[in-house]
Amino acid sequence: MARKSAEGKEPVSRGTGNVFADLGFPDAAERQAKLRLAYALNQVLEACKLSQGDAAKVLGVTQPKVSALRNYKLSGFSVERLMNLLTALDQDVEIVIRRKPRSRKAARISVVAA
Repeated sequence: MARKSAEGKEPVSRGTGNVFADLGFPDAAERQAKLRLAYALNQVLEACKLSQGDAAKVLGVTQPKVSALRNYKLSGFSVERLMNLLTALDQDVEIVIRRKPRSRKAARISVVAA
């Protein structure tokens, strides 16, 4: 539902909750899932106060991979790999599957990291 902004020049639309879908990416659900997992990973790494080198040792990856993760450069990471990295940090990853509401047409992937 578009409406005019305060200046009356540009229409404003309510987002879907997935910025990648709003921008028209064909793999929007996967990108959103990866972003949420990377955010959870970065929160844990910050809480542990690990250097990138120490985090690399704990995660079993190289320091450049940790740098990419910390900067949300996620093209080299799959959803599965990000989940495995979270479990390496003693985090549980829960995947919830439920019937979509009738009001939503397109399928959406949702990943919850606790």
